[in-house]
Amino acid sequence: MNNAEITVYGAHWCPDCRRSKQFLGEHQIPYNWVDIEQDPQSEAFVIEKNDGKRIIPTITFADGSFLVEPSNAELAAKLGLKTKAARSHYDLIVLGGGPAGLTAALYTAREAIDTLVIERAAFGGQAAGTEKLDNMPGFPDGVTGIDFSERLRRQAERFGVELLQAQQIAAVQSPDNYHCVTTEDGSRYSSDTLLIATGSRYKRLNVTGENEYIGAGVHFCATCDGPFYKGKHVAVIGGGNSATEESLLLTKFAEKVTILVRDGEFKATRIIQEKVLSHPQIAVHWHTEVKEFMGQDAKLNRLGVRNNQSGEEQEMPVDGVFIFIGLVPNTGFLADSGILLDEWGFIVTGHALLHQEKRPTGFEKRDPLLLETSVPGIFAAGDVRDKSTKQVVSAAGEGGSAALMIREYLKGM
Repeated sequence: MNNAEITVYGAHWCPDCRRSKQFLGEHQIPYNWVDIEQDPQSEAFVIEKNDGKRIIPTITFADGSFLVEPSNAELAAKLGLKTKAARSHYDLIVLGGGPAGLTAALYTAREAIDTLVIERAAFGGQAAGTEKLDNMPGFPDGVTGIDFSERLRRQAERFGVELLQAQQIAAVQSPDNYHCVTTEDGSRYSSDTLLIATGSRYKRLNVTGENEYIGAGVHFCATCDGPFYKGKHVAVIGGGNSATEESLLLTKFAEKVTILVRDGEFKATRIIQEKVLSHPQIAVHWHTEVKEFMGQDAKLNRLGVRNNQSGEEQEMPVDGVFIFIGLVPNTGFLADSGILLDEWGFIVTGHALLHQEKRPTGFEKRDPLLLETSVPGIFAAGDVRDKSTKQVVSAAGEGGSAALMIREYLKGM
């Protein structure tokens, strides 16, 4: 699709507009955004489409059709995203369609292991939202995150992997000798083995105004939302690799990028630090913490910041802000699964399970495999796993390793 095929008509204060924009962004679907409060002709267009009513979001498509206040399920159906599996039982179900999940799936499918992948957003995970992967083996000139993710998806499909999209996992349970996955739309699928590769998401600051301005000035994906800030001033919060790399990307759109770092130095790799510190469009404020997100007419326009050394507080005018302060594992659906998590919510696997007070049930006669969880037959790979390196190449490697362990596990069933 090109940028002209889908247009979202709405307003910054509209929560349903933000939800629809987030859905499209998560699935890497290009769209045009029109704020009808800034464009009288577009407002008149929306009123005409809705028989005299001013209803938003109104979303138009290339075929001339349109949706009004659509649910995510209605958007998924319109976009042709597959949301129902062909069967109810599989040899393996993979939760998560990032590098770990898709790599595992293509390996298992090649071994004639019947494989279903369930993904809530775009295939490729966080890698799909990365402008460029420069350290992937086999790509001497680098590869865009979207291109890499699309290649992985096509490769998995070529080997017969069944892919579901726009499906949030609600619960995982293991009755008797099989594993059961329930999605939020009420669908229920079972399998002989399960691989959890749901990755992680960006942490939030949890300060005043943050939630109110998400999608209306507060963002977590520079690739998705950076183009909306052409010629403007944006702030980036964080001091690690993600914050510095995304700041460099944002200079392609924004006129000025200000990085707010809580400490007195970056935690990023040296080469990225050098690029950031020498970039003419980037300013860095050390020892700076955001205390409040503020705005007008439901749109962010400034930050309340504090220097944590001097105690000085001030307001900083900005057009948008991007937050990159770390990761939280996507494991909330495992609450009643019996799968052991560490103190931060990441999945514990392999030999580390034997360091607990007592041996996990089901492992009385054998040790858990390297990527196996505390529930026999359920494996974990990639960013969701404790002690993983949080790198694309290692996530893909763990996916391949998990696939080989799953193959051996299934042989013994």
